[in-house]
Amino acid sequence: MANIKVKLVKSLIGSKKDQIATAYALGLHKIGDTSVQPKNPQTEGKIKKIAHLIEATEE
Repeated sequence: MANIKVKLVKSLIGSKKDQIATAYALGLHKIGDTSVQPKNPQTEGKIKKIAHLIEATEE
């Protein structure tokens, strides 16, 4: 199964509460934090929701 590496590159300050919650659900709290998530429809939906705040690469 493939994985996706997600990195927070922009601040969460000023973001909507649901976007902040999505970033926390992906394990991203501070700028520069990275996490590896399984590639599935749920994760891809979370990535689309906060795509303007993160960089996502397939591993």
